[in-house]
Amino acid sequence: MSVIAIKEKIAYGLGDTASNIIFQTVMMFLLIFYTDVVGLSPATVGTLFLVVRVFDAITDPLMGSLADRTHTRWGQFRPYLLWLAIPFGLISVLAFTTPDLSDTSKLIFAFVTYTLLMIAYTAINIPYCALGGVLTANPKERVSIQSYRFVCAMLGGVIVASCTMPLVEWFGNGDTAKGYQLTMAAMSLGGVVLFLLCFAGTKERVHTNKTQKTPFLEGLRHLWSNDQARLLCMSGLFLLTGQVLRITLAVYYVKYFLQREDLITAFMTTGMVGSMLGCALAQKLAQHICKVKAYIGLQIIAAIICAVSFFIQAEQIIIAFVAFFLWKFFLDMASPLLWAKMADTIDYGQWKTGTRVTGMVYSTVIFFIKLGIALGGAIAGWALAYYGYVADAVQTNTTKEGILLSFTLYPAIGSLIVAGIMRWYILDDNRVAQIQQELQPATD
Repeated sequence: MSVIAIKEKIAYGLGDTASNIIFQTVMMFLLIFYTDVVGLSPATVGTLFLVVRVFDAITDPLMGSLADRTHTRWGQFRPYLLWLAIPFGLISVLAFTTPDLSDTSKLIFAFVTYTLLMIAYTAINIPYCALGGVLTANPKERVSIQSYRFVCAMLGGVIVASCTMPLVEWFGNGDTAKGYQLTMAAMSLGGVVLFLLCFAGTKERVHTNKTQKTPFLEGLRHLWSNDQARLLCMSGLFLLTGQVLRITLAVYYVKYFLQREDLITAFMTTGMVGSMLGCALAQKLAQHICKVKAYIGLQIIAAIICAVSFFIQAEQIIIAFVAFFLWKFFLDMASPLLWAKMADTIDYGQWKTGTRVTGMVYSTVIFFIKLGIALGGAIAGWALAYYGYVADAVQTNTTKEGILLSFTLYPAIGSLIVAGIMRWYILDDNRVAQIQQELQPATD
């Protein structure tokens, strides 16, 4: 089975640097952009985040099915990076634009542009994620590829965390709305270039038989029979719900609980550095410990760190920074392991049914991940409204305590649920090696 050159792994990873420029900006700043810049209520924004995901229930599997049936001289999945990079960048700028309209019209504009952003994200990100599963059939190389990918992804997060607020201030020069728009324009331009580099620097090696024309409903049937993919769907849902809830409220936690608005950029950047280091060490961990056991252990550690963070006092700034760094370090050490397991479940589904539905598996798991993102963002908005948050004002003790509770204990529950779900996952290293051996003629 092929060994992938480091140059190609980095090229593949640059695609997730581009994706995370948008993904991390949405997680970290879209809620506070909508509440404190556009002027929407947090409860309304929370509902907006969730309602838009209804469209994903339709677009995600359709995009996966479309990708599975795509055959071009560039491959199945790579072409979408070329075709959609520029549209994705333009729509990203629109989503962070504040029109001079009435409150109702602003809400409609936010709904339309956020919906378009998620459709564009689906159309480019599902083929990109599926591409990682066809670069090689080697299970160890898949972990390595995902490790490089997530280091590059978290580099995008570091860029967002460290540069967004300074660039907003610099571009806006007192006009925050203009600052967000121009900042996203600069980041989107960089993202377009990175997507194109990813397209140029990768090669698909695991191929679906071109005579395989799996109808959409048949693909769904094969997908449903894949019990291990269903477990990953549930894991992605609860994992991202807790993670996005915590990330989304991090800005509020620093600004209103720690009362150090000047440290928002440093706090978010510290977390992203922890993510990069954790992702970088994932491959080493997988070489010594079964990735299933490692994944469960990392979720438990992340849950403990979240729970302990509840007891950190507002004046304990350094401890708060350390806890956030450690949480991101251990949580995102697990990310490459999760995505490597997705490729394993695709092989498992092919071994079980005789049909390979790469795009369908990735699109379905990604749908549940995005549903988790929506739920995390929605719960954050609803929690702020429930605890009486008032935008850009002095918060009551009840509000600050609610922000603390939502930032710490609720995400811990998500990680514990994920650890429990993964106890039913059976594709350990030995089982995957056995399946790979039986599929060898089809994946060489």
